[in-house]
Order: sequence, then structure tokens, then C-alpha cells
Amino acid sequence: MNKAMWSAAVASLLVGGSVPVTGMLDGYPILLGQAIRYGIGAIALLIWQKGRLPLPGRRDIPGLVGMVGAGMLGFNATILIAQRYATPGLVSAVIGISPLVLAILVPALRRERPNPRALGGAAVVVLGVVVLTGGGSWHGPGLLLALLVLACEVTFTLAGVGVVERIGAVAASTWACIGAAAGGFTVTIWESDWALPTWTQAAALLVLGTLVTAVAFAFWYTGVRRLGADRVGVLIGLMPLSGLGVAVIVGAQPLTITALGGALVVAAGCFVGLSSRRAERVHLNA
Repeated sequence: MNKAMWSAAVASLLVGGSVPVTGMLDGYPILLGQAIRYGIGAIALLIWQKGRLPLPGRRDIPGLVGMVGAGMLGFNATILIAQRYATPGLVSAVIGISPLVLAILVPALRRERPNPRALGGAAVVVLGVVVLTGGGSWHGPGLLLALLVLACEVTFTLAGVGVVERIGAVAASTWACIGAAAGGFTVTIWESDWALPTWTQAAALLVLGTLVTAVAFAFWYTGVRRLGADRVGVLIGLMPLSGLGVAVIVGAQPLTITALGGALVVAAGCFVGLSSRRAERVHLNA
């Protein structure tokens, strides 16, 4: 596995394993928490680049808006609302469809045929995620909201492709964090929804801002830039896998044979989807 694959894999594992950390923010204002998290991420990424941040061009604005509006603020808000009407297993299973969506949609946008290995690997990953999360159930608009979460997840990757190609993975991630922080703070000021975090919540925000935002975003888009969104998308299947691992470690749930079997199927799908010798790069006007 090359450096780009490792980067994207680490990003997926960090995001998936962050679920228990996110739970520490229960009861804290949602948009304020996101604004603080992305603000910390932006500062960390600026330090990473030693203050040298390329300016985005006009062509980058739509992609950044998609990354911020749908992929960051929209995704986090929608996933919280979706869990009011659907079990976490159902929401996770629907998000698990995203590798298959990317494997089909990305080549279609290029007017090309899907990469057979990426397509096959994505299908295996989807199967593994459904087994791993147990499918789940919903009521009311639960399924529709879960599909909206899926759309936000796919948009996060696709919207950033063109921006990453032009200004780089780290710079694109930095501008996205700046936009998300500014948007979150603006809405918070409008709604006057302020609250000081507890020490536990502050620690959670620090971890989410540095590891799960700054590091994970930069690593993920590095993989997208070098491998292509259709191939790297199969690694999204690692998110529920790492979430399961962390949950077992902290004692939140037991490790069952079904969950272990699903995890092994996900791992097999990732191997199949990324085993192509041809490292494709995606060129979209996102």
C-alpha cells in the first residue's frame, strides 16, 4: 500500500474512531461546537503550512462551498437529526453505500466506464458495512434523512476534487475549515447560542479540531488527489470498522461474531478496490 493509500486509510480510521469523542459534546450547541472545532483545525493547518496559504481562485469557490455547506456543516447537522428517526446502524449502513456511489458516479462524470476493481471492491465494502452495522431501522423521515447524510458524504469528496487539484490538499482543507468556522460562528451570533465548554468538552473539541479535522482532512484529500475519488472511496468502509474497534476498547459494546465478520468483509473490499495497478487521478471541474 503506497503513501496515498495509507494517508486516506488513516483519515478514515480517525473519522470513524471519533464517534465516542463526538458523543462527549452531547448537550453543547451544535453549530458553536462545529465552529470551534473547524477554527482549531484551520489554525493547526496554518501552522502546518507555516502561514503560507495559497489563495483560491474563482473556479475554487463552488467546490469550497460544497465542501463547507454539505460536506462539513451539513453532514454533521444532518447526521444528528437523522438519528432522531433512525438507528445509528441504519445511518451507518446508508453512509456505507458511498464507496459504491463514488465508484459509479466519478467515472460517469468523466464519461468513462467504472474501474472494475473499484466497483467490485466498493460493492464488497457496502456488504461488509451492512453486516457490521446490522442494517438498523427507521421511522418517519429516517430513511430520507439517512440518504441526505449519504449525499453530504459524497459531496464532501467530490466537491473538493477540483480545489485539491489546483491548490493542494492541505490548502483546500484549510480554506474549508476557515469557511466552516466562519459560517458556524455567524449562525451562532445570529441565534445567540453561546456556552462555555466544560473541560471534557474542551478536550473533545481539541481532539476533533486537530486529529479528526486538520490531519484527517489533509490526509483524505491527499489520497483523493493521487488515487482518484472512485478508488479511494472504498476506504470510507474503514470508518464503521474503527468506530467498532474504539467502542469495544472503551466498553461501549461487545465484539460479536457478526461484527467481526462484517469487519473482515470490509477489509477484503478495501483490498480489492485498491489493488489495481493503474493509479488513476480524477480531473473534475468541482
